[in-house]
Amino acid sequence: MTERPLHDSTPADAATAAAFGSRRMVSTAGGVLLPLLALGVAWWMTREPGAAPAATGAHDHAAMVARDSSGGGSLVTLSSDQARRIGVTYAPVALQALSREVRTAGQVSVDETRQSAVGSRVDGWVETLHADFTGRAVRRGEPLLSLYSPMLVALQEELLLARRLQATVAGGTPEALANARDLVEAARNRLALLEIPSQMVARIEDGGRAERTVTLYAPASGVVVEKNVTPGQRVMAGDLLFRVADLSTVWVEGEVYEQDLRAVRIGQLVTAEFDALPGERWSGRISWVAPTLSLETRTARVRVEMANRGLRLKPGMAAVLTIAGAASGAAPVMVVPRNAVLVTGERSLVFVKRADGRLEPRQVTIGATTHEMVEILRGVALGDTVVATGTFLVDAESNLGTALGGMGDMPGMEITMPPAAAPVVRGQAGDTSHRRKED
Repeated sequence: MTERPLHDSTPADAATAAAFGSRRMVSTAGGVLLPLLALGVAWWMTREPGAAPAATGAHDHAAMVARDSSGGGSLVTLSSDQARRIGVTYAPVALQALSREVRTAGQVSVDETRQSAVGSRVDGWVETLHADFTGRAVRRGEPLLSLYSPMLVALQEELLLARRLQATVAGGTPEALANARDLVEAARNRLALLEIPSQMVARIEDGGRAERTVTLYAPASGVVVEKNVTPGQRVMAGDLLFRVADLSTVWVEGEVYEQDLRAVRIGQLVTAEFDALPGERWSGRISWVAPTLSLETRTARVRVEMANRGLRLKPGMAAVLTIAGAASGAAPVMVVPRNAVLVTGERSLVFVKRADGRLEPRQVTIGATTHEMVEILRGVALGDTVVATGTFLVDAESNLGTALGGMGDMPGMEITMPPAAAPVVRGQAGDTSHRRKED
């Protein structure tokens, strides 16, 4: 018998091979899909209705968060181990008498009523600058600068001319004497209106000659907080040359929230602490409360007038103000720790621990606040247990659960965990490891 080469095949042989390959593929697919289908049907028939999926991770949001049946938000379930890991602690709603203590950040500023502006009423040039740097301490009457002004020189000459005319008509008629005196007085008044010191006017009249420069003096004792002039500079009438501030008394200004304004009044005692002066407590009294409220921050500006001993308080220093008010009443009020209340801007929330251990977000109305406690007017009952610390983390978990719960109502977005696959034992149904080898 003659052997036929392997590559020399007939159409009949090709058709036979194709049919055999198709049967082989169908056999392989059946061997893989049929066991998987059997497992799926077995799981579906044996699952418990409504059974919750087993947690497969250390932080399963679907297992920790459930919908509140009342529609008020998401309930959060935390085990004691989970609460300890994220720092959640609890505290009871208790009765306590509160003092309306308000704490706020403040800043030292210059007392505006103790500032003086120094300017020139004539045009001229700076000849000598005595107060030559910002921050220099000056005393009342101390020279600040010398100014040369052609206009002032002309006015001095007019005064001297009037004096000479008065001497000339000394033996004349009474009317001539009166006119001469009027001219002298008018020349003096013009110099006085330009704030030329009377000592300088007297010196000009006694000496009989005009002085080239005029000196400007400090109107009050204090510190030069603003200097806008240099030697040789030309200045115009009305220019601000110096600003001198008396820092023996300063202002400390802060912002008080709208709900705390009822505990603030003019004349109230305030204590202040400064980062630059650790361990020291300064005191002053409220001298002004803003008549308007900031729409952006919902706060009102409060001003405290404070004596500045040794000029140790410097404008710009940061402070913490404590406004101690009267007690909220003879009867104690319902309070929770301050960190238990989460203020979102539109509402205030606490998380109440229910009898089943789950945490329920509840909206509350707050009243007076102190550094440690917050008065609750509505929303919780005496004896309730609330989250005292870690409120923000619990709120984040609740919000995430609400978002996932809303997505779970959509087709294909159910919040479920897939069941754990049954272990496959080699040699039993579902083991396909030998298929490829046999094929």
